[in-house]
Amino acid sequence: MSKLKLTAIEDDKPVRLTIDLPATVHRDLAVYAEALGQGTGKATVEPVKLIPPMLARFMATDRAFAKLRRARSKQSA
Repeated sequence: MSKLKLTAIEDDKPVRLTIDLPATVHRDLAVYAEALGQGTGKATVEPVKLIPPMLARFMATDRAFAKLRRARSKQSA
């Protein structure tokens, strides 16, 4: 099995958002959740629980976004 980009899902205090996803994205999230459960040896998590860490991972690895964040933090300092 290939190494997934996500690891165990952390339990954190959530902020409620309502979004609409294409059915294909939801199906892929369900498959990813199942693979993650098998890879970590834990129970399969709900697909909705994958969205926050996926977004966080995406933003953490986006170089243009990191540059923007650094520039904004320098402006506010």
